[in-house]
Amino acid sequence: MRMFRDWSPSTVAAGFVAMLVGMTSSIALVFQAAQAFGASQAELSSWMWAIGIGIAVCSVGPSLWLRQPVMIAWSTPGAAVLAVAGGAAAAAGHGYDMAHAVGAFMVSAALILLCGVTGWFERLMNRIPMAIASALLAGVLARFGMQAFTAAQTQLGLVLAMLLSYLVGRQLWPRYAVPVTLLVAIAWVAGRGQLQWSAVHLALARPVFTWPAFSVSATLSLALPLFVVTMASQNLPGVAAIRTAGYTMPISPLISLTGLVTLVLAPFGGYALNLSAITAAICMGEQAHPDPGKRYTAAVACGLMYAVIGLFGAAVSGLLLAFPTELVAAIAGLALLGSIGGGLAAAMAQEDHREAATITFLVTLSGVTVAGIGSAFWGVLAGALALGVQHLSKRLKR
Repeated sequence: MRMFRDWSPSTVAAGFVAMLVGMTSSIALVFQAAQAFGASQAELSSWMWAIGIGIAVCSVGPSLWLRQPVMIAWSTPGAAVLAVAGGAAAAAGHGYDMAHAVGAFMVSAALILLCGVTGWFERLMNRIPMAIASALLAGVLARFGMQAFTAAQTQLGLVLAMLLSYLVGRQLWPRYAVPVTLLVAIAWVAGRGQLQWSAVHLALARPVFTWPAFSVSATLSLALPLFVVTMASQNLPGVAAIRTAGYTMPISPLISLTGLVTLVLAPFGGYALNLSAITAAICMGEQAHPDPGKRYTAAVACGLMYAVIGLFGAAVSGLLLAFPTELVAAIAGLALLGSIGGGLAAAMAQEDHREAATITFLVTLSGVTVAGIGSAFWGVLAGALALGVQHLSKRLKR
């Protein structure tokens, strides 16, 4: 009953925006990953079912239990790694079929579960200063903030209308600025006939079970890269988002839960679940609700929407893909402005950590990828190196 008392239109709107951004920004990568292993239309729909149900289970349950916004997402860089590795193997004449892909998903999930059960990952995160974590989050989110305004190159009128709606909304009704901006954007594109309704096909998703097959080649080429990028590029900034927002969640049990649920859903296409950073910032921010203790309902709303996506599979994803990419980019950037500003403020608050935090922010923002690992990991590494050199210099001077 408390959940219904804490519910508000602003938290539901935040959950919808988070789901919209999460779905439309990377659903194409998921489709490409599935197709790299020869997925049929039924298997594509099953992937959507597994991912949607997995996110719902891992978000709704913990959010209600902890009364904190636990936001789970699929691994976007993981999908990219799978699409590239699967495509490269097929081009070389020894492509992996769906059975070997599922086996790799299960190996990766088992490794994530191991990290959660042992607490290794959480102990590592406890050693990262808040300034570095905040700079990491700001760097991850700033790319989306910039995309909000680069979208003006192709949809100037739409972006200007959204920006004006957001600025006016922030002054008149701060809690509802983002949903009002979204409604204005939808009305704008609908009035110009820019909604791609042809992408919508009504159909219920049916889970398709695939027996896993395990091989050393698939483990090295698929499972280990999927595990590394999921932990370094997704869970790392996910923890940073949680701590920057001021929440204290049991990280190890949450990591364990994502690994366990992924392990169960892998035969149906649930390739990797992890803590979210971008969509988490939307639901953990002040715009979701002024009271941090009530923002968990935004995560619950988002999780329930993902459950609907899982049940209807391709139909709902087609509906979301009907929105122009510029609309999604702009609403994501505007919704994240407060989180970006807060992350930068926390990163630069302590003068001793300011230089290291700046390096972390810039490396993360650059989007550089080395050895298949994204910029979030290298940003933290660069910031830690800067802090290490700084501390060593102080000791030598003493």
